[in-house]
Amino acid sequence: MSGASSSAAASAAPGFLRRRGLLDNLLGEVDRALQVLSNNAHAGRAYPAGAEVADEPLSAQEKRHAAGLMRVNHVGEVCAQALYRGQAVACSDPSARALLRDAAAEEVDHLAWCARRLGELNSHVSLFNPLWYAGSFALGLAAGRAGVPRNLGFMAETERQVEAHLESHLKILPDQDVRSRNVVEQMKQDEINHRVSAERAGATPLPLPIRGAMRALSRVMTTTAYWI
Repeated sequence: MSGASSSAAASAAPGFLRRRGLLDNLLGEVDRALQVLSNNAHAGRAYPAGAEVADEPLSAQEKRHAAGLMRVNHVGEVCAQALYRGQAVACSDPSARALLRDAAAEEVDHLAWCARRLGELNSHVSLFNPLWYAGSFALGLAAGRAGVPRNLGFMAETERQVEAHLESHLKILPDQDVRSRNVVEQMKQDEINHRVSAERAGATPLPLPIRGAMRALSRVMTTTAYWI
């Protein structure tokens, strides 16, 4: 009798232990997207700018300029979240998928830092963030289906372009805006680490036309996000 019961329980178990499928993963990603777009991201690391300063030595024009740059950086982090999570969803290799998700998790810190800095500058995030997120997630899905070397190559090239982008911001941020500079400096170092991790994991360099298309798309995004 007990043997029959055990057999019945064993045969019934699979019905209750359903594997997570693509739909489950996509629903989970929708939930993550809503968290990102609701501007409620919480950093796991200390804020690089340090304690909030009541009276910063910035003119109104300098604050607007710094806010425009930090809004661009915030959009970049929104896109990074969507891109890497899209790549991870479509990636069949467990180690590459873990690398992408780890990078996405660290980008949450950047997202929270940029949003906080925008608040300190009395400014706002981009109104087009839902559009940037959707487009980047779709791009990530496409990259994830291109095979592990190209998938990681897309990550490495993204980080390489972001490094250059952040370096350009350090050159044009107001000299006295130490708080924004500290945030951007830490972000830049993290992006370098992400690129190196992707390269060590077997990233393949992307063809020149794809790299050029990525730069062109980035210019459209950054130009728009600076103002809106």
